[in-house]
Amino acid sequence: MFDKYINYFDDLKSLYAQMDQAYDEVAEAYDFHCSGCSDNCCLTRFFHHTLVEFLFLRKGFADLDEDVQEEIRIRAADVNEKVKQAEDSGNVSRVMCPLNINGLCVLYEYRPMICRLHGISHEFAHPIKNKIFGPGCHEFEAQCNKKEYMAFNRTPFYQQMALLERRIREKSGINDKFKKTVAQMLVSNMETNQDNIL
Repeated sequence: MFDKYINYFDDLKSLYAQMDQAYDEVAEAYDFHCSGCSDNCCLTRFFHHTLVEFLFLRKGFADLDEDVQEEIRIRAADVNEKVKQAEDSGNVSRVMCPLNINGLCVLYEYRPMICRLHGISHEFAHPIKNKIFGPGCHEFEAQCNKKEYMAFNRTPFYQQMALLERRIREKSGINDKFKKTVAQMLVSNMETNQDNIL
């Protein structure tokens, strides 16, 4: 089912490896350790905007045992419902990602870019707003806010992801904007105009 995208997946895995290496190097330089704090990033509602990451995540999901897939579908539907209820009440949702089971991501090697880069303070070159700086997570600030700033530049990763995204959209013929959480990606039936790509 995913065979026609295998070359794109290989390029994405190579890009992910570059991200992981750069992240690990900066984290080590800061002596920053992600220790599973109460402000767990898996509770944060991240939106993902790339078709290639959606397809790669679904590839990993398809490789899981069917009983695990069903458990995750149920968890994802529950997450989406809780988020909707929070939004309808005017509250900020803090619901655990459906892929986090017993404190571990069951699709860790398939996790999207923001899950890999979140945590450490960073910068990137915006095409209009020039250089933009982003803070680290709560735990990073607690551990490292008094340490000398070390640049973690996300720009080359964003640029490479944009090029890869352009290529896979040309291949798939899908040009719609993409904006989904992991929970939304996992319950997508892929039958809408945007999702009918396999």
